[in-house]
This record gives sequence, C-alpha cells and structure tokens, in this order.
Amino acid sequence: MRHSLNIRHASYVAILLLVLPALAPKHHAQPAAPEFDLIITGGRIVDGTGNPWFVADIAVKDGRIAGLGHIAADRAARTIDAGGLIIAPGFIDVHTHIESGIEARPTADNFLRMGVTSVITGNCGGSALPLGEWFSKLETGGVSINIGSLIGHNTVRRAAMKGDFDRPPAPDELQRMRELIDGAMRDGAVGLSTGLEYVPGAYAKTDEIVELAKVAAGYGGRYATHMRNEDETVEQSIKESLQVGAAAKCPVEISHFKISSKMRWGASSITTSMIEAARASGQQVTVDQYLYTAGSTGIGILFPSWIFEGGPAKTKERLQTAATRARIKREMIEKAGRGGFKDFSFAYVASYKANPAFNGKNISEISLSVRKKAGVEEEAEQAIEMLLAGGAQLVLHKMSDEDVARIFRAPFTMVASDSGVLDPNDSSIPHPRGFGNNARALGVYVREKKMVSLEEAVRKMTSLPAQTFGLWERGLLRPGLAADIVIFNDKTIFDRASYQQPKQYADGIDYVLVNGQVVIDKGQHNGTKPGRILRRSK
Repeated sequence: MRHSLNIRHASYVAILLLVLPALAPKHHAQPAAPEFDLIITGGRIVDGTGNPWFVADIAVKDGRIAGLGHIAADRAARTIDAGGLIIAPGFIDVHTHIESGIEARPTADNFLRMGVTSVITGNCGGSALPLGEWFSKLETGGVSINIGSLIGHNTVRRAAMKGDFDRPPAPDELQRMRELIDGAMRDGAVGLSTGLEYVPGAYAKTDEIVELAKVAAGYGGRYATHMRNEDETVEQSIKESLQVGAAAKCPVEISHFKISSKMRWGASSITTSMIEAARASGQQVTVDQYLYTAGSTGIGILFPSWIFEGGPAKTKERLQTAATRARIKREMIEKAGRGGFKDFSFAYVASYKANPAFNGKNISEISLSVRKKAGVEEEAEQAIEMLLAGGAQLVLHKMSDEDVARIFRAPFTMVASDSGVLDPNDSSIPHPRGFGNNARALGVYVREKKMVSLEEAVRKMTSLPAQTFGLWERGLLRPGLAADIVIFNDKTIFDRASYQQPKQYADGIDYVLVNGQVVIDKGQHNGTKPGRILRRSK
C-alpha cells in the first residue's frame, strides 16, 4: 500500500513539473539596450588633419565618438546614412561677437546652419565682464553651440580708467586691468583680445599691451588682436602684434587678416610673408579671415578716433561745434582718400535704427536722397548726422579678390565669420558672412575656384582652430573626442547669402551634431541645446 502511494506521489510530481511552467506568468525577455546612441554610416570622412578622405562608420555614445571603422548599424538607437556625403568635425569659428545676441537667440541658427559647432567670442577688445557670471548665465539658460571667450582689453581698460583714455594708465589702473584679466583667465578665458583701431584701445601703447598679455600668457592663453591699422600702415601693425607676442611670450592670433585699402591691394604678398618669416623664426602666429571682399563694423570707423575720447557726450559736443565739425569732416575725407576712395560709396548701411529705410544703401546714395546734393562733403555731413542719431552698422567694400585668395591659401589661416548671432527676421541687411562664410569656403573656394583641397579647407575650420585655442577635445574625428560633427554634400554646398539678401541659410548641410546630439536634422534646427562653455584647460 505504501509502495502504491509513493508511485502515485511520484506521478503527481511529474505532472506538476510539466504543468506548472505553463501556468506561470509569462516574462518576456527585454531587448538589450543599444550599445551606441548613434551610428553614422557610409560617408567619406574628412577627419580634420588634412589627410585624404576615407570611408568608415562613426559610433557616438554619451556625447563622444565611441568608435570608428566598420560598425554594424543595429548596434545603435539611431542610424544616419551618410552615403555620398562628407563627415567632418564640427567647424570652429575663432572670431565672433555673440555677446547679447546669444542670450536673445540661444539656438544660434545662423552658425549651426553653416556647420559651426563651436565659437570663440570676446574679440576685437570687447567681451563680457565678469566673464564667469556670463558663462554661468549661458549654462543656466542653455545654448545650442559650444562657446569659448577671450577677455577684451577695451572692456577692462574702460572699467579701470573710467572714461579718461588719451593717456597711459596710472600704476593702480594698470594693476586693476591685470586683476580683471587674471580673474577672467581663472574663469576660463582662452586669452586676451585687443581692438586697437577703436577707443579706448587706440590710446594704449605697446608696453601696456605687453604687460597685460603677460597675464594671459601666464595661464597658457593667446593674444588675439584687431590691429591698429589694416590698410596704409598694415606692416607696422603686424610688427607691433609680433612684438607683443615675443615680449609677453604669448602665441599671437591676428584677427580678420586683410588689406583694407584700395591703394594697397596686392600687399598680402608682403603681409603673408611677414607671418611666414615669424613662424620660420620660431614664433607661434596664426591669422583668421572671412572669405568676402567687404568688412563690417560701426559707422565710427569712418571718423578719426580722437572724436570718441571722453565718451558720447564729448563726441556730440565736438560734432556740434562748427570749427571742430569742419575739422572732423576734412579728416574723414582724407581718411577715405588714403584708402583710395573719392567718396563714401564703399560704405553700405547694414542697420540704422533711426531710419531702417537706409538699410542696404550706401552713404553716397543716402546723402543724395536726403540732402539733394552730390559731393563727398555732403556725404561726410550725412555720416555725421547718422552718428549723432545713434550710429549705424556698415558693410565696407574695401578689399580685393586677389588678397582674399592669397591669404586663404596660407597654411596658417583659419576661416572665421566676425559675426554675431543674427536675427533672420529683423529689418537689418547685415554682412552675408554671418549666414554663409563656411559654406562659401567649401562651395566657392574649394569646389569652384579650387584654391585649396577639401581636406585642407576642413583643416582650416577644425583642427587648426582647436590647436590654436587649446580646444584639445575638438577639431578631429577620433575615438574619445567630443562628438561635434557636420555632415554635408560637397557637391551642392553653397552660400545662398548675398550682400543684397544676406539672411539666407546655406544649402548642402544635412546634419550637425553638438556633443553627440543631433541639432541640425535633415537641414533643420530641432531646437535642442547641447552646447557647452569651453573654458581654457587648466
């Protein structure tokens, strides 16, 4: 009997072992998480070194390049097919003026839509101050591009000298400037910038600049300069820039390198040779340029700099005093003449708040329309009235194609826009460089004019800027580096922005990644803000 029960018990156990798994709740196996966030497949990689392109896939994970080679597409959450396209490091624009504009338009569409993922601002002597507070504000609000900054000499000189500029600084004022620069470098500034064509920097002697550049050099920073003169005495300005760098033991970066005088067209053969000679002697010097024959700055550039000493009230007083006004007008005409211009038709209005109808017209056209009388003296009077009414931003046609091309071919030249974050919907007619500069380099100077190779142009926009400003995690496509990436069509990339219609985004840029996140997706900005502050490496 006991034996029979044991058999029966064994049968029940066997049945339960067969039935229970079927009755148990079903737990489906979860698919494994993707190994990578994104894989870019099939494109030609131009890696930023200047080496010839090659075909490979790129894997992105947690904001960085996680792999390079043959990578199966199913290992990522998303795949971008870059067949027929170029994959390059995100472009780095080393000469911008984004202060105030980036706060209003943190998505920085005009930069990203031409492939720019990182910018250096604080150029030409003007920067945010205190820099650390500005950085914190941007980090709190979020931005779509990476941002590094110089500390501006004009900014600190103004803060230390309180409006009385036409003199050397007193010892305590010079010390105050040192302290302000030191604080900015501690906050992460990448160097010191000067704007020696503008007040108050125009009054600074070379020895003052050397003393301040030494502070930046002590932190491994650079000296970036808008030189005193870019036209008739450009050679002397280059010599001073090199002198500052040598005395301060600081690398030198010369901003918007150009020949801005009709009388000196062709002199780029001299100026580029000066940089070559300095580099051959062991001095670290680079330059940047925008690829247009026009520049852009405030209307004050048409005037002798001495009229701005003492601030706006003093300037207004001088302009409204008959004898002084006559002198100013005479010096304005002489200044234009030294540049090879008989009138002010080279100066077009980009933005004039007092009368937006002037936007897009040159000073000669505006003067004739308003004053009903032709002549350079009338044009100078018109410019004076516009300055008194609040000033204007100008586009200045003063350069030659030959000089722009020669400077671009130099191996130490970077591509930079000298632009801010622009509003595509306001009434201004700005310089087209803010919407098309990088695309122009690739579409016009590489594809059409064949000035340099595609790989060399990309180097000028990626690894050379990164090397110059110590952005060691960017500028190359290498595993472990930040995944700032631009994907474009080298056969169709084109700068649609023109002087007449500058607010047009470039064609041919399909995707842009910033710190591993897609920001430009199939040609459109998706609103994401993965940008970071690029503080100088400690």
